[in-house]
Amino acid sequence: MKFVVKKEDLFNGIKIVERATSMKALQPVFLNILIETIDKGTIRLVATDLDLTVTALVDAQVEEAGKITLPSKTLNEIVSKLGNKLITFEMPEGETIVNIKCQNTKFDIIGISANEFPIDVYKVELNDDESFEIELKPFTKAVRQAGFAAAGYETSNLLSGVVCDISGQRLEIASTDGNRLARVREHIDNKDNKTKQLIIPAKALNEFIKMSAYIEEDTVRIYTERTKIIIKSGRTMTISRLLDGQFPKYNQLIPSESPKEAKVNVTQLISAMERVAIMVNEKTSIVKMNFSDNELTLNADTPDSGKSEEVVDVQYTSEPLIIAFNYKYVLEALKNIDSEDVKIGLNTSLSATVLRPSNEEDFVCLIMPVQIR
Repeated sequence: MKFVVKKEDLFNGIKIVERATSMKALQPVFLNILIETIDKGTIRLVATDLDLTVTALVDAQVEEAGKITLPSKTLNEIVSKLGNKLITFEMPEGETIVNIKCQNTKFDIIGISANEFPIDVYKVELNDDESFEIELKPFTKAVRQAGFAAAGYETSNLLSGVVCDISGQRLEIASTDGNRLARVREHIDNKDNKTKQLIIPAKALNEFIKMSAYIEEDTVRIYTERTKIIIKSGRTMTISRLLDGQFPKYNQLIPSESPKEAKVNVTQLISAMERVAIMVNEKTSIVKMNFSDNELTLNADTPDSGKSEEVVDVQYTSEPLIIAFNYKYVLEALKNIDSEDVKIGLNTSLSATVLRPSNEEDFVCLIMPVQIR
């Protein structure tokens, strides 16, 4: 194998795929990136943890065909520190040591044979009948806004997934971990007029968002089969398993209106919450919110450390209400609101609280409060 590649092109390709490598790999090959030549002008990079696979095509001048897997961490460090010049990769046939040269710098890296890398994770058949095209910006915006409420990645149940519902010209994305719920609706140009409901692992979508900065096209094509989803652009492919089952009927949980409502500046509330949270009890992460006449008082206390308090101006004229939350849930919701102000829909100290941007109705976040003892 021998090829010459631009540093920037290779480095971008590594950044796209590297996060799919397994951090807890039982087999060393899953810590590696597969590098294989495709034709005289292209190489392919592949990484997988078996649940998530990412591929990227990179322009290169290929002189000899071949393939090898190299340690992701080492490869990234080497390429990032090389000069912004052409890099030559060379490996004699039958060997697993790759020689990397860039000007006066030379590395020899010991790889693992590409034969140990599972070919079926990235060599997939793409059936156009089971695919649809979607605009990249509305899709990534919706995933970013509504995907954060999914349960932790280590859980394999449905709540670790994000539901993606396409019907007509509307995309609806939602996630919940049982304590909070986020839902967003986006208008899309559904040229294929497909109707789909998919439950996609949150990890796969979050990694796709990070790599989407490298996608040049305005649209991506999504392919589905019984157990897999493939999100494909011109030069990248994200392959993930799909979650199977009945997602909770989340829309039934969202109240259409709230008896009490407060309106507050998002930036001011985030800053105040972060300051007050310095004194939260790390075991509970509870911040109390006391709504009174056009004032919101935030409180946190830890018996061993002390307490904190801050008053924030709000628009609120209903009867006083004290309610408590895991402050991390509130902060995450606020940081995903693209609006100057947030409307906070309230009922009782034990009722779900609804956060909406003041400038749109398409995004909603519902958070369950914590009982105050």
